[in-house]
Amino acid sequence: VQLVESGGGLVQAGGSLRLSCAASEFGVSKYAIGWFRQAPGTDRAIVSSISSDGRTYYTPAVKGRFTISQGAPQNTVYLQMNSLKSEDTATYYCAAVLALDALVTRRDEYDYWGQGIQVTVSS
Repeated sequence: VQLVESGGGLVQAGGSLRLSCAASEFGVSKYAIGWFRQAPGTDRAIVSSISSDGRTYYTPAVKGRFTISQGAPQNTVYLQMNSLKSEDTATYYCAAVLALDALVTRRDEYDYWGQGIQVTVSS
């Protein structure tokens, strides 16, 4: 089982990026998917998650700016990031766990992780 992130890069403050998380070996229709981020010297923390039935969670720091969504076909999950700030700079990871219709926000509940992708927001 592999998760592959893409779409990161360098953007100016106020700009937008869309991250993609592609599952290589399974459809995500029965999985909860989460996006986490980790800046140097900090713990990996939840950014957003989506349940298999489409419910969503956002950490307060990104609510109203980021949108998580499921792609079609359901092997890709997106994180649209708007109004980016310098404090959004981090390595972003997607994660998955088999959890039908469950919204999962704890890092230790996820079983599968991508390799991470860098997002840098310049001020």
